[in-house]
Amino acid sequence: MKMDKRMLWRVIAIVIALGFIGGQWWARKHHVADSDADATSTPAAASTVPAKPVKSAPPATMKMGKLTLTACELKRPHSAATLGAFCAAFPVPENRADPKSRRIDLKLAILKSDSAVPAQDLVVYLAGGPGQSAIQTYPELATAFTPLLRHHDVLLLDQRGTGDSHPLKCPALEKLLKKDTDAQPSIEQRVQWLGQCAQEVEKTADPRYYTTSDAVADLEAVREALGAPKLDLVGVSYGTRVAQHYATAHPEAVRSIVLDGVVPNTLVLGETFAVALQHSLQLQSAACEKTPACKQAFGNWYDTLHQLYAKLKAGQPQQVTFEDPYSYKPVTRSLNADTLAGVVRMFSYDAMTAALLPLAVNEAAHGNYAPLMGQARLLSGDLSTSIEGGMQMSVICTEDASLLTPRPQDEGLLLGDELIKAFMAECKVWPHNAMPKDFHAPFKSSIPTLLISGERDPVTPPAYADDVLKGLTNGRALVVKGLGHAEAINAGCMPDLVDDFIDKLQPKQLKAQCLDRIGPIPAFVNFNGAAP
Repeated sequence: MKMDKRMLWRVIAIVIALGFIGGQWWARKHHVADSDADATSTPAAASTVPAKPVKSAPPATMKMGKLTLTACELKRPHSAATLGAFCAAFPVPENRADPKSRRIDLKLAILKSDSAVPAQDLVVYLAGGPGQSAIQTYPELATAFTPLLRHHDVLLLDQRGTGDSHPLKCPALEKLLKKDTDAQPSIEQRVQWLGQCAQEVEKTADPRYYTTSDAVADLEAVREALGAPKLDLVGVSYGTRVAQHYATAHPEAVRSIVLDGVVPNTLVLGETFAVALQHSLQLQSAACEKTPACKQAFGNWYDTLHQLYAKLKAGQPQQVTFEDPYSYKPVTRSLNADTLAGVVRMFSYDAMTAALLPLAVNEAAHGNYAPLMGQARLLSGDLSTSIEGGMQMSVICTEDASLLTPRPQDEGLLLGDELIKAFMAECKVWPHNAMPKDFHAPFKSSIPTLLISGERDPVTPPAYADDVLKGLTNGRALVVKGLGHAEAINAGCMPDLVDDFIDKLQPKQLKAQCLDRIGPIPAFVNFNGAAP
């Protein structure tokens, strides 16, 4: 549920090319081998006998069920390191109700277990967003799956419309908008742009068939092609919605469920974003109040933030010049009240950046906006390159928009209800089907389920996990202190707890006291860090 008020780049499908490296490694290896061979031959032979070309070994393949997968490398973000896997393209009908509809390819990858004889059940990572690629985001969470890989294979399936699974693209409009990266469009302008995007997308896809229900059918088709193993579903953020719907449709196929950043089936995406963020900010502010150094440095920074927001809302946007953290060149960007709210929300997703928030807000309140904008550039860059906006709109417009209504009671909150109004307007021009019957019915299951939350999650707070827990006969909810959204699964001893849960299927017997040693990250009181 990676959503914020700066939705411009979320409604534009961003083309992401997965880079595979290794060619240079092979070239260097073969060059060394040829040099060694030359050293053992006579000078005459070397001058008269042409060297035979060395052919690269064909990539390894793996057979699983009916599928043949080929060795591939998964790229790590901001790194030359890669993860070895086996990949395949899996064709499916775009519209399952029409046998003659367009065929689209889904990208999937299998990470092989360290064990020569892995468990028969298959772990499946379901990515967030809506709009994130499981294959592209997995490397960021790889350490969370390390214990599981000791005995399990892991399946990554890019949901249709994401990653390399027929993404919904509007390149002409994207090219046009890149000329003005500082745009602050009205809702009317965004609706116009989104309509143009839809026209582009419809040249190669039908956006009506890129929803959670379609993803559930795709996953089941992949499972059957892989030999119909039992699945251990690990859903993160929006992926928790996919997991619940898959388990409802195919309970016999699911062995266990792990949900991090829990989205209850009853939740309408967008409806509670403003309230959830405000709750997170209040928790962050209360922690500062209880820390003498933080309180002395910033006083009540929660009030300072709202005063800054009111100032920006009442006045003209601030033109801020700062050093771009990607290019290291000075850039000038506009900051108004709406962008401030979006920046604060992005800061609150992660415990590390949340620790910088009081300092960044205090600096901005004193006229120094550069720290806030520089960090925001990093955060928005990471988000914009990991979310497919077209697929996101297909999900929200089909599954949530019809239930959204303006919330004037949120107007006094930082996010207000502008995002709700934007969704309602945008979904009038984005192609979508009607919401499936009983789509938002509460999830009820006897499948062993582990629910994980960050205490300060600004979008799916722990209370959401408690709501889901009510419908489970064999579930347990765990909360990690001080953490934000969808980061608990990778914190401290949590990967081992998840591994233990999937091994024994006894959530209520988990010894989770180790989580008590994970504490909040103290707020930075200056640019050197937190107080000792």
